[in-house]
Amino acid sequence: MDQRVTLKELARLLNVSISTVSKALNDSPEISPQTRKRVKELAALNHYVPNMLAQNLKTKHTRTIGVIIPAILPHFFAEALHGIETKASELGYRIIICISNESIQKEAESVQTLIKGQVDGLIMSLSQETQAKTEIGHLQPIFSHKVPLVLFDRVLNQIECDKVHINDSLQAEQATMALFNSGCKKIAYFSGISDTSVDDERKKGYLEAVKNLGGSRKVVKFDPRDFPDEKLKKLIETRKIDGILASDELSAILVMKSALNSGFEIPEDLSVIGFTNGIMSEHFRPSLSTVDQHAEQQGKLALETMVDRIEGKLPEEYVEYKLETSIIHRKSTRGKVPQLTD
Repeated sequence: MDQRVTLKELARLLNVSISTVSKALNDSPEISPQTRKRVKELAALNHYVPNMLAQNLKTKHTRTIGVIIPAILPHFFAEALHGIETKASELGYRIIICISNESIQKEAESVQTLIKGQVDGLIMSLSQETQAKTEIGHLQPIFSHKVPLVLFDRVLNQIECDKVHINDSLQAEQATMALFNSGCKKIAYFSGISDTSVDDERKKGYLEAVKNLGGSRKVVKFDPRDFPDEKLKKLIETRKIDGILASDELSAILVMKSALNSGFEIPEDLSVIGFTNGIMSEHFRPSLSTVDQHAEQQGKLALETMVDRIEGKLPEEYVEYKLETSIIHRKSTRGKVPQLTD
């Protein structure tokens, strides 16, 4: 393998000091335009690559941020990552992405890997297993090494750090009310993301709305790989439900697919509202009414918050942002229902 050309070698070839070469490559006004041009041309000709390790040791910053998400396939996390990466590039930072696959073990391994990689900070959305067991011991290295942490979407009150999310409880309550206002009187909550903070909060909001409406509550938890088709069919046939608030986009799509396969009409026999304004929501037929979580905006705000924390622009007290959201009404709900925001 050929050795990389160094600053020292460039300086020797140009017969200038190492400091001059370094400043020229960084567009320092102390160096004349002509010299800067000569240095850059020679650096390009020799395929010079900056020694990031040396620069990091000098500045004590890598300008790299680690990102850990539970999964890559859900549209929400894909959009959030897009927001994180876009804002990172804009602010001159790089990101390293790790996927926990909803596992504490994978999450712990990702934390260790990123800390060893000397990232300046960590942005995380917690795994399902971490939230189900409320175990946070594997996150201790983050605090031991004093690495800034921003949690987004899935958060835990037990973890003291900066946070970015929506008011899931309020949004679920408003979505349930929207179903009621569209004519639904027997509304159920279907969830395929049990044991997560967002599911807990959304179920809480649903239950609060049903309580205020004086209706009966019906909560159905299921494994997305084994949807309870017969149960849903029976609930609709016996007119025990006429509306469903689903915990997330996939759960809503599975509900609608099952109902349609059983011969029911949407929204005539069953109205549905989900969470996350993804591609499936817009292109499924009928299209899905949904709570828009503004995933990209969450990602951008999480990255901005992290950079502000790294650069000392935030107060010592941790900040918590709850983004406003809106309901996008499409073909899975009846009639014209007012848009709701918090």
